Amino acid sequence: MERKKLIGLICCVALICIGFAFSGHISLYFNLAALCIVIGGTLGATLISFKIESLKNLYQVLKRSNRQSIKEPEEIVEILIDISVKSRVKGLLSLQEEEETSILFLRRALGFLVDGYPNKEITEILNTEMAFFKIRREESERILRTIAEICPAFGLIGSIVGLIGMIAGMADSAIIIKTIPIALTSTLYGVIFSNFFLLPFAANIRERTNRELLLQKMILSGILAVKSKMHPRILEVKLKSFLTPSLRNSKLVSIERIRKKLNIDINSTKKPSTAYESSIKAAARG
Repeated sequence: MERKKLIGLICCVALICIGFAFSGHISLYFNLAALCIVIGGTLGATLISFKIESLKNLYQVLKRSNRQSIKEPEEIVEILIDISVKSRVKGLLSLQEEEETSILFLRRALGFLVDGYPNKEITEILNTEMAFFKIRREESERILRTIAEICPAFGLIGSIVGLIGMIAGMADSAIIIKTIPIALTSTLYGVIFSNFFLLPFAANIRERTNRELLLQKMILSGILAVKSKMHPRILEVKLKSFLTPSLRNSKLVSIERIRKKLNIDINSTKKPSTAYESSIKAAARG
């Protein structure tokens, strides 16, 4: 889990527990019967509503979103500019050795580029992949939001169960003492699970999906530009149009960074023999 999420979760849990402690002993807010009603009912309704495969996919999405970080847009800009310069200096086949292909979408796009797919086919394949990626993520978000709607309903059911027991035992104070906590804590559990866990996780999936789609669009645009042999400086300006104004800067690609990262001897003793080679050197100069 990202550090900011973990810190936020710990702080919120601590504040809620402090609030419970100020209102009375924390153990007063724990009731096993109410917990079983809410969790058991929600779990049963979820299994009835959705396929096991969909729930497994939701689990994988949640696991990846809390364990794997995604690159920032400005990092993708640098990666694509490096790829552009490398392809012009060493050729497209050198991209097979590109270390930054740890990004699955970028790896696939580079594979199409090296294999010589036409622009139209690259665009169609990657756009299709982006569309179904969005559909799968929206399904996971929809499942979480549905579970969030179900959870408070079972909290209400627990409250009704507690009230029925209380009314049935009006003559016995011991029964009333046992059933009142069920009636009250069930609603509490349902609201907490829904609004503190399920809805925030669903919102996080949507936010992460939007970020990943932005990166995928940048990669698609960058790969097509590399294939069309667009000048790296022009590519940099084009890709930075995806960024917010606060993330843009006017610095050119650093020749030293490219030389070290890509192991390209741009300042070799051999003079550039063509205007093309001269443009590569100029593009990389910062």
